[in-house]
Amino acid sequence: MANSLRKPINNDDALAIVREAGVHFIDLQFTDILGIVKNITIPVEQLPAALQNGIWFDGSSIEGFARIAESDMHLRPDINTLALVPWLAGEESTARLICNVYNPSGQPFIGDPRGALMRALGEADSMGLVYNTGPELEFFLLKPDANGAIIPPMPQDLAGYFDMPTDTAAGLRRQMVATLASFGIVTEALHHEVATGQHEIDFEYSDALSTADNAVTFRVAMKIIAQQNGLYATFLPKPIRGISGSGMHVHQSLMFKSTGRSAFADPGDAHGLSQLARQFIAGQLAHARGMCAILAPLVNSYKRLVVGYEAPVYISWGRINRSALIRVPRANTLEGTRVELRCPDPSCNPYLAFAVMLAAGLDGIRRELPAPEATDENLYQLESGSSKRYGTLPRSLEEALAELEQDAVVRSALGPHILERFISAKRQEWGDYQLEVTPWELARYLPVY
Repeated sequence: MANSLRKPINNDDALAIVREAGVHFIDLQFTDILGIVKNITIPVEQLPAALQNGIWFDGSSIEGFARIAESDMHLRPDINTLALVPWLAGEESTARLICNVYNPSGQPFIGDPRGALMRALGEADSMGLVYNTGPELEFFLLKPDANGAIIPPMPQDLAGYFDMPTDTAAGLRRQMVATLASFGIVTEALHHEVATGQHEIDFEYSDALSTADNAVTFRVAMKIIAQQNGLYATFLPKPIRGISGSGMHVHQSLMFKSTGRSAFADPGDAHGLSQLARQFIAGQLAHARGMCAILAPLVNSYKRLVVGYEAPVYISWGRINRSALIRVPRANTLEGTRVELRCPDPSCNPYLAFAVMLAAGLDGIRRELPAPEATDENLYQLESGSSKRYGTLPRSLEEALAELEQDAVVRSALGPHILERFISAKRQEWGDYQLEVTPWELARYLPVY
């Protein structure tokens, strides 16, 4: 069964698991370039053939996949992602497999986001390194009105950070954790977040492919469980003005493939970091603007990345500084040494996010980039002249897309197919947003002009 340790199983094991569980259907899942989960369901009787030969599907209607003239695509299940779907039982009992996408020639499809991450991990492997991540996905629980509408968004509760007595979703979070456990996702902590209606459930740190799979599963599972309880779970970065938005802070580390030991730890360093870790940080800082469109991919993402709401704005790093782009959390052990990138949000495609983050860090290592001086002061409270010595993240999706187009390392990590189609989709999104007459404009200007 799927779990964060990726204990390998074979086809016979998989067939035995679904037979013993009385499974009737198999969901074959993958994501499009924008990170939306796509699904093909087959009867369980077709599973042996799917494991042996994969299955064909029409990719021409999938966002960013293929044109009609080249529509045939091939799904090959990753057997180690097998999990029972906990909300389907009885005659609907279903197991899930996450798939890699191939083209008709039998080669990995260059537009497959999971494949892009696997290519990036291959680069790390060639350098003798293993990339581990731990994403923290924040989300809001909204209460639909009597007609089921979720606009305007209404938070499910009025609780705040770590609150308990007024946190009416505490039991629901426990239900969500039990659901994640059915997928083999091990939860480490769960709590109410800063904003009303905002929550966070943290799962186990592991290799980047496992945690990307888990992040995609997490979003689907949270939405299903919320819906079953009459609520709506949203991973929109900034659903409500005036309160904190939702981030997906990503803890990262590298370990040496040969020894399994941390490549980031140096107890003699003031921040506990090795030279390699500092180079990794320098690489991510150097490419922060270029990878921002992938990590914060919505028009709405840039309503979160503003001063005053615990989201990063300045391109900097430090240990205790939560206003910095990269934070170095205190570690209890050398193996726990890690760095936390704070600009990603939970609307991103985790496969592409981890791919560009890794590529940026490895570029810093290859070029032996020096990390700038760390800052542990609150950057939001600096005088304007002092803060100007730091670069800033893009202020809009349009600006972020322009930076992406100029960053050769990030472009290479995505590959020309994903890059072209991602930018095309996002430019259409930005263009449509520019045409919109918003309620703010009407409220501000209509009574006056």
